[in-house]
Amino acid sequence: MPLVQIGDVGDYLTLDQKQELIRRVTDAVVAVEGEGLHGVTWVTIADIQPGAWGVGGTPVAADDLRAMAAAPTSA
Repeated sequence: MPLVQIGDVGDYLTLDQKQELIRRVTDAVVAVEGEGLHGVTWVTIADIQPGAWGVGGTPVAADDLRAMAAAPTSA
């Protein structure tokens, strides 16, 4: 049975966003591995305390992620 584990900075995603992420990740897994595994595909989301997650030596908090998500992307 497929198991997908996602780490997330706590307080970044709402419960509704987490549930949508679970649905979409499950759909992606079964699109590759087969619809027969839909009922046995596990997706977990572990919230990591803000500030206890870092990138490039710098702690990251939910507000940092919100700023990155809102920033325009370069093409």
